[in-house]
Amino acid sequence: MDAREAARLLKGVRAAALAGDRPPAAPRPEIAESWRRMLAGGVHPDRDARSRLLSNAETEERRQVSPLREILPVLREGLLPALDEALHIMVVADADGRLLWREGHSTILRKADRLGFAVGADWDEAVVGTNGVGTALVARRPVQVFSAEHFVSSHHDWTCAGAPVHDPRDGRLLGVVDVSGPLATMHPATLAWVTSVARLAEHELRVRHLESLERLRSVAAPLLARLTGRAVAVDPHGWTAAVSGLAPADRIPLPKGLGPGRLWIPQLGDCVAEPLPGGWLLRLEPARTAGAAVSRVVLDLSRPRAWSATVYGAAGSWSQELTPRHAELLFLLAETPRGRTAAELAAELFGDPTRTVTVRAELSRVRRHLAGVLTHRPYRFAEDVEVELIRPEDPGLLLPHSTAPAVVRARLGNGGAGGPGGGPGRDRGV
Repeated sequence: MDAREAARLLKGVRAAALAGDRPPAAPRPEIAESWRRMLAGGVHPDRDARSRLLSNAETEERRQVSPLREILPVLREGLLPALDEALHIMVVADADGRLLWREGHSTILRKADRLGFAVGADWDEAVVGTNGVGTALVARRPVQVFSAEHFVSSHHDWTCAGAPVHDPRDGRLLGVVDVSGPLATMHPATLAWVTSVARLAEHELRVRHLESLERLRSVAAPLLARLTGRAVAVDPHGWTAAVSGLAPADRIPLPKGLGPGRLWIPQLGDCVAEPLPGGWLLRLEPARTAGAAVSRVVLDLSRPRAWSATVYGAAGSWSQELTPRHAELLFLLAETPRGRTAAELAAELFGDPTRTVTVRAELSRVRRHLAGVLTHRPYRFAEDVEVELIRPEDPGLLLPHSTAPAVVRARLGNGGAGGPGGGPGRDRGV
């Protein structure tokens, strides 16, 4: 059907639905379901409601913690090359319907701004009515919305196609990728195109998950080889990386808020959990004989560009190489056993206490590898864990790349005094 003719027909269908009359044609089932939700929820059909835009800092914080960030290259490669020609734009929204990324034809971006279709906007169905982002989130399946299928009349000059993206590890809804543009640019294959790219993105997440399990396995295998009892290494979602003395299971349901120490898991019984980089070691031992999960952490900053954190537990030890930023953060936490807030860390790292978004995002990444070793509120090393800080022999070589005010003070002060015999300096923590 011609796009203009289809738009006129749909406006008649929508008008009949709003008036409670018999429509000239039945709306598509997913659209009819959405309209019923809009009528029941009191969404105004002719008033363009908009919620508060997220600030730049709020948007960036959501971007940093969103798994969708990892698959942006796949979405861009699959969609952007054709968007300029098709006069469309791509948007990526999180599971709350907040638009986190938006790219595409500059002319259409300006038109989208006038519609409120901007980064940080809330396109939840209950806010702006039937649309390719919010309706796909509710339906949890790909949805194309054309012209007057949009419940709110100000959106009738647009067409959009959105496909949800799920986390292959646990099926959790991560958000939606949507392609939108003016009415005249609608193509019947757009929905299939967007859906295919969304599936490619989910495949990329699955590949990354398998790679993370392989990294966890490489750390866990030597530990399991030294154990005499039964044990299993799992990632934070319970997926199995390695086992010893047990029948392998693909996945073990883990309790919420899993931390180091003794616990009971229905599938395994009494266990002791020890943190590993990217997961957990679960040792099946009677609680009365189980040892402590983590007893000591050695933060070695003595070698230029080869910083590491070594964790010692009942099952043995493992090491994690540190990025320059993560080395700075752990140094600051090792220096302050009481812990520091995000604002305090931002002041010590950047000289600006307002840069908490970056601090929280970086610490979120650190804690993925040092789960159970670091705690928050405030950020600090866990209680009952001995922290040993090894500094370079020359104070001027302490994190030489760093311009963080606290690190600069440490290089200029007496924090780099060497240990006995001129060896590297060692600080003992709690």
